[in-house]
Formats: sequence, C-alpha cells, structure tokens
Amino acid sequence: MLRSQFEEDLKNLHGKFDQMGQDVNVAISKSVKGFIDHDKSLAKEVIEADEKINMQEQELEKKCFEMIALQQPVTLDLRNIVTIMKASSDLERMGDHAVSIAKSTIRVKGNKRVLEIEEEISDMANHVMNMVSEVLVAYVSTNSEKAIEIAASDRVTNKYFKSIYRHSIRAMQENPETVVVGADYLQVAGFLERIGDYVTNICEWIVYLTTGKISELDLKNFEDSDF
Repeated sequence: MLRSQFEEDLKNLHGKFDQMGQDVNVAISKSVKGFIDHDKSLAKEVIEADEKINMQEQELEKKCFEMIALQQPVTLDLRNIVTIMKASSDLERMGDHAVSIAKSTIRVKGNKRVLEIEEEISDMANHVMNMVSEVLVAYVSTNSEKAIEIAASDRVTNKYFKSIYRHSIRAMQENPETVVVGADYLQVAGFLERIGDYVTNICEWIVYLTTGKISELDLKNFEDSDF
C-alpha cells in the first residue's frame, strides 16, 4: 500500500469516526427527550437506529485490521489506528446506553412525575452531550490538552448524578406514588453518568495518541463518594 493511500484511508477513518460520534450524540439527545416527554415513538427511533451505530463500529474495526495487516504500521501510525478502534468501541457502548434510556421510556406508563428532577436530568444530558461534541473536536484536532479538560468536566456529570440520586430517593420517601418513576430517574441518570465515563475513556485515548502513554483521567476514584 502506498503511503499516500494509507494517509487517505486514515483520513477516511477519522471522518467515519466523527460521523459515528455525531450519530451517537443524536441518539443520546433523542433518548432523553423521549424520556422527558414520554414520547415512545422517539424512543423507538433510537432503538431502531442503534443497528446503524453497531454497523459503523464494526466497519471501523474491520478497516483498522485491514490497514494493520497491509501496512504493518508502527509508532504514530499504529497509535492512530489503535485509538480509532478503542474509541469507536466506547462510542458504541454510549449508543447502547442511549438505547437503555429509550427502553426506560417505553416501560413508563403515565406514572406520577417530578418535574424538578426531570429538569435536572435534562440539564445533565445537555452537559454530557456537550462533552461528546467537544471530545469529537478534540479527537479530530488531536488536542490532548482539551481532552484533559473535557475529562475533568466529568466531575460535573458526577455531581448531577449525586443530586438526582438524592432528590429521587427523597421524592420516593415522601410520596409512594413516585417510587416507579423515581427508580427510572435513577436508572437514566446512571446511564448518562456512564456515558460521561466513556467520554473520559476517549479523552485518555487522545492523550495516548499524542504521547504514546496510557493516562488515568477518570478522577471519580479520587472524589468523595458520599451522596
């Protein structure tokens, strides 16, 4: 394989990865909107679109293996390909969590709602989606400093989760009619928190791409875990 062809293939991989990331972000947005609005048709759209995201991840992985076999890349070229493989796997898992949120929407049947908590979930989702958008830009520009900054912002995601957890438990204790929907709030917040963790994983792969070193950017273990 000619060097020029390798660089062109690598550029195409970056483009496909970015498109996959955009599709995942749309899935997150639709899943949360569907949950808040109790819009089951929107939730079903997310579930049906997940097959496309899965196929994108499989195609990226297949092309990466082909390039490794044909070009036998080393150093930075190899790190580029490994980063795409690992980061696209993280994107696929983020899409899975969007599907899980969508499935929560389909299970809900007009249970008593707590609007204040739903507003928090919406705010949390907006923060997570902004993290996804920013990490895609950092990836395309190979900006490790920005990646570290994005990973640090996952603290905000964790704070949202803890707040939603406290408010949901309190609501369920004060009004038994909110037990079912309160459990759904906890689940959805948990899915969003995990998406934030996968964004942090991608940040770590960006740092690996630029430095060749695996860095631990998940600061959750160093934070106070009390709710």
